[in-house]
Amino acid sequence: MTVLLFVALVLAALGGGLALFTLRILRRVERTLPPAGRLVDTPAARFHVVERGQGPVLLLVHGLAGQLGNFTYGVVDRLAERYRVVAVDRPGSGYSTHAPGASAALSAQADALAALIETLELGRPVVVGHSLGGAVALALAQRRPDCVAGLALVAPLTHLAPVHPVFRGLMIAAPWLRALVAWTVAAPASLILRDAFLRPVFAPEPAPADFGVRGGGLLALRPSCFIGASADLEALPQDLPGIALRYGAMRLPVSILFGRGDRILDAEEQGGALAAALPGATLTLVEGGHMLPVTQPDLTARFIGEAAARAWSVTKAAG
Repeated sequence: MTVLLFVALVLAALGGGLALFTLRILRRVERTLPPAGRLVDTPAARFHVVERGQGPVLLLVHGLAGQLGNFTYGVVDRLAERYRVVAVDRPGSGYSTHAPGASAALSAQADALAALIETLELGRPVVVGHSLGGAVALALAQRRPDCVAGLALVAPLTHLAPVHPVFRGLMIAAPWLRALVAWTVAAPASLILRDAFLRPVFAPEPAPADFGVRGGGLLALRPSCFIGASADLEALPQDLPGIALRYGAMRLPVSILFGRGDRILDAEEQGGALAAALPGATLTLVEGGHMLPVTQPDLTARFIGEAAARAWSVTKAAG
């Protein structure tokens, strides 16, 4: 047996072992956290959605490597007392899937959300976007203003910026390599480095001990979620610079909430820059970090309610 053949066999055995371990983790996670809502088919994606309450509609869109559990952790039930709340897994995240060959670009995700709005007959909801979900919400408002009454953006990504080190492991351009990493080293590495990942994402606030289950954090261990998050990150440069150039032409109510201590996205470079570029946008700064929907659900729900009231009053005045 040659040395090269021996090395190849060892690597194959190691890869097979890691794949089996990942499969065991996948099955355990899906038993613990099955879909919490229902699946809705559209031409561009199959969406997993959770709906609560009655009244004017809010559509909640999560961020990078997240899923709707980031909102159901505490925000959805608070808002459902007054609104019809629709929380959604973005395509490729949680239990939502892209249509075969569909792009992860912001424009494609925005078009998919527009199709969901039409399928569910949501009218013109106020769209809530957290982190990368804020970029998707902005793209939706630009591409389909008929589908959006206003935006409530929580720690939104609004301009291209250097990727925080905690997410650099997702920067894999080749789809085949993305899949290989997802099915071998991603889940074991995530388990080992869990605290190192969560600490900067939540800082300066602590990550809740129950975030893995109640906030859906364990779903990030699924290979499909790693692949989806990597595709999201790699696709950002396609659309975000052009979206940012069009902020000055937008004419709808936009409210922005940012934590001063956010270590994932800079409050001034993202929230402040958007407020300066978009006519009539308002920026609220609070003490806290990036994961305000989880760490401060009362504050976040109150912000969303106030942003929604402002948006609907403008829409009503416009006739």
